[in-house]
Amino acid sequence: MPWSDAGLVSGEAVALEVRVARLGSRVLALLLDVLTQLVAALLLAVLFALLFTALPFELVDAALNSATGTLGLAFVLVGYPVLMERFNNGQTVGKLAVGLRVVSADGGPVGLRQSLTRALVGVAVEWPGLILPLVSWVAGVTVMLTDRRGRRLGDLVAGTLVVHTRTASVWRPVPTAVPALVNWAYTLDLSRLDDNLALAARQYLARVHRFAEPARSRLARGLWAEVAAVITPPPPLAAPETVYLAAVLGERHRRAVQRLQQRRAVTAALWPELVAAPPTAAIRPAAPESTPPGASNPPVVRPPAQPTAPTVRPATAAAGEHHGA
Repeated sequence: MPWSDAGLVSGEAVALEVRVARLGSRVLALLLDVLTQLVAALLLAVLFALLFTALPFELVDAALNSATGTLGLAFVLVGYPVLMERFNNGQTVGKLAVGLRVVSADGGPVGLRQSLTRALVGVAVEWPGLILPLVSWVAGVTVMLTDRRGRRLGDLVAGTLVVHTRTASVWRPVPTAVPALVNWAYTLDLSRLDDNLALAARQYLARVHRFAEPARSRLARGLWAEVAAVITPPPPLAAPETVYLAAVLGERHRRAVQRLQQRRAVTAALWPELVAAPPTAAIRPAAPESTPPGASNPPVVRPPAQPTAPTVRPATAAAGEHHGA
């Protein structure tokens, strides 16, 4: 699939929107991968130390130490990204945490040869920046900033691409009512506005920025026509449909909060212990002890019912009855 300004273009000439990973997200994923590689190197060092203690003393020499060190370093720097990208759908631990994925330049899954090429180029060309940072690091960052798909040197050589696997979304609160419609919303009759219609209006207001015209205006007119048919009185001034919907939903939310506060006040007045004390777990009765075979189960003893408090009549009422008698 070739690449165009709209993204990847399939064989059916359909543009697929692909969000490529840039420098910031890739650096964050790299830092997480470096921490993972340090942990893996520490575990390998401990494993080799235990292995050396089990071997005879005459077999452990400088050549064996150098060979195991080289093998462990190659596994951490090359084997880790290759195995993770090959068997984890193109994602290492850092890329999985950030939401990135390595794919081929045509959008297909990354292959073993491509993962190995990326890792070898990174070790041979980009990681020497630990010694010559002004050469390797600056060159790598420059390539990523100048490439329109944010690829590094390993991606250019291997023919791969790093893309986002999560959809970018911006949280936006539901618009509030304008001051000119607050008094009108206070007098609304919302008894016929059901939950489904109110939820549809709220979802539209929360995602109104994601709709394009003319779909945005058409949805707003349709929702307001349904809402206006079940509420009274009509709005006193001319305004966009989204403003009316925001005023109605804001008033509906205010009344719901007010009802909850009233119910809580009534509960606190009638049963103050339920509001003051936190709920306690139900006390389960202890399991009965096991009885020998053939013995009858002991009878269940129920606690006596709590006596109810006697009703005390007011003194004034009692005196009135005595006087009447």
